[in-house]
Amino acid sequence: MRTVNTFGLQFLIRPDKLKDGKAPIYARITVNREIIHLGLKQYIEPRSWDTRRGFGKGSRDEVRALNNYLEDVRTEIGECYRELQLKKLPITAEAIKNTFLRTEEVEHTLSHLFAYHNKTAVHQLSPNTLSHYETSQKYLRSFIKDQYHKNDLHIKDVNFKFLTDFEVYLRSLKPKDHQKPIGNTGAMTHLIRLKKMVNMAINMEWISTSPFKSYKIKIKHEERAHLTKEELLKIEKKVFDLYRLEFVRDIFVFCCYTGLAYVDAMNLTQEQIAKGIDGEWWIKTYRQKTKTPVNTPLLPKASAIILKYQSDHRAMSNNKLFPVISNQKMNSYLKEIAYLCKIKKNLTFHMARHTFATTVTLSNGVPIETVSKILGHTKMGTTQIYARVIEQKISEDMAVLKKRLTTMNTER
Repeated sequence: MRTVNTFGLQFLIRPDKLKDGKAPIYARITVNREIIHLGLKQYIEPRSWDTRRGFGKGSRDEVRALNNYLEDVRTEIGECYRELQLKKLPITAEAIKNTFLRTEEVEHTLSHLFAYHNKTAVHQLSPNTLSHYETSQKYLRSFIKDQYHKNDLHIKDVNFKFLTDFEVYLRSLKPKDHQKPIGNTGAMTHLIRLKKMVNMAINMEWISTSPFKSYKIKIKHEERAHLTKEELLKIEKKVFDLYRLEFVRDIFVFCCYTGLAYVDAMNLTQEQIAKGIDGEWWIKTYRQKTKTPVNTPLLPKASAIILKYQSDHRAMSNNKLFPVISNQKMNSYLKEIAYLCKIKKNLTFHMARHTFATTVTLSNGVPIETVSKILGHTKMGTTQIYARVIEQKISEDMAVLKKRLTTMNTER
């Protein structure tokens, strides 16, 4: 009875299967004279292949990367052999190949997880949010290709080291287009999305434990830029010669007094302006980003802007409250408005939402719970970020306290 297995591994190419002048590389696994070939989905020019050594020839970066990958494959196939030994399972060339490919679990790769997430989330997330997940997935694929010289990884290969290396990769990434380098918030946001997808894999019982158990996501909450009361008034009072600037100003101010995001303002219809419990006019809609309900009483300045555009034929033709303009154009025109109003801030449309949270509501004593509800936040912590930046409100509250304490001392 045989108790010792002979095990061998050799890399070779198939010049008879050239593709664009390159031959495919195979791993030949031999166990007790049983031979099986494993396609590695890697290609090399025949003249750059060392048949005797079973590796690429030369010192080019492409060849070095290939040889590093082949060394990784050699190590991993060796581990598959030892895994079968430890589990006291029959050791055959076929069994080693299947263990390497994880045949029974082959679908549980990161690419499969991405595809499953995107398929199931299409009805839960807005197209914009889903596109952000696709961006994170693009960076993950690029990272895997760069670090592991593979097109995909099994979900079980996502461990603490993977997460740490991915964070370093994101922080050191220099986009080739005109995008800014990824900062701390951007890197952590990509990891938060990966964590949500990994949690989905746990719920599906594709993996049993989370690699994020010992990995800490380090978010540094940055101050949310907003307009002061004086800056907002300056924009409101400004008279523009160009209609496009006047229109963009109006929509921006409307959102400063409603807290709506760009996409939610552009999607508003007349039917979403309804009488509330107090008999006054309210906005009753849902945030496209989170699908949470938004019920906002209309402040006078917001109502005035609705009345201004209620007969606009462009808005009426699309059954919208306002004429539709792209977010890109909106932000471009806001730069002009900031210049004309002598406001030295990077004025963006999202700043209207921040201004509503700070200058319009919290600074005027509206409870943070109410502001959170109006903004459609799913977590109170998101709203509390705004509360940290309202120094004017702190100053006013302390002034009231000083006056009260002075009065008390005088009466004694």
